[in-house]
Amino acid sequence: MTRLDYGWRFVATGLSFAAFGLCGVLFSVFVFPFALCWPHEASRCRAVTALIHGFFRVLVAILQTIGVMTLETSGVAALRERRPAIVVANHPTYLDVMVLLALTPSACCVVKSTHWRNPCFWGIVRAARYVSNADPLELVEAGSRRLESGYTVIVFPEGTRSPEPNRLHAFSRGFAHMALKADATILPVLMDCDPPVFTRQRRWYHVPPRAFRMRVKVLEPIGVARLAAREAAPALAARTVTNAIEAHMIRHLFDHGFFKTGN
Repeated sequence: MTRLDYGWRFVATGLSFAAFGLCGVLFSVFVFPFALCWPHEASRCRAVTALIHGFFRVLVAILQTIGVMTLETSGVAALRERRPAIVVANHPTYLDVMVLLALTPSACCVVKSTHWRNPCFWGIVRAARYVSNADPLELVEAGSRRLESGYTVIVFPEGTRSPEPNRLHAFSRGFAHMALKADATILPVLMDCDPPVFTRQRRWYHVPPRAFRMRVKVLEPIGVARLAAREAAPALAARTVTNAIEAHMIRHLFDHGFFKTGN
């Protein structure tokens, strides 16, 4: 039974991964050209965002139904409040963005500039007006505009997946500059995947011996004004906010068992 279960999850994982890529291509080929013809940009972005949210909700539900993954959440009602905020999350696995988009109805992501050339993503990121990390100044300006439009901006400040299960890359300061410019609330989000899948070291075919468990915990919102109250210079204020949020999240990753002591 163990070997049969593993074989089923191997096939199901491969099919899910292929379906994800195929749907991305179909979106870019068919939906993106249609979206360009939409006369009202604001309503177009809302429609595309709702479509992406719905797609990932279905995908997460399917992965749970077929026994590939389980999902545990805490505090995620804050992601559905439809108030401008910056979600700052750690990035243990490639699946983090899928889960967060499934949980956040009105989301805009800060994504790698390479996704603008990726055949599976180029149409999605353009139609949804996601924010590229290619230019730090434009990242702050574009992210601030999306916040002003009422979106929740999702940022992985590590820039890429975490290097190890119990360690993070140093946070970049783009989200802090964005929060200070827009006077936006920061929602720290802790994420974990056990056993690890789709990490920097593991490909899709490295299927674990049991269904993996994704955990998402949204911490209390943090206002940036009090974090940077003593810093007049924008650069110093952004550094202070970045360091405070990074330390805050690392402490809670250990406190809530997402990171394990002694590993």
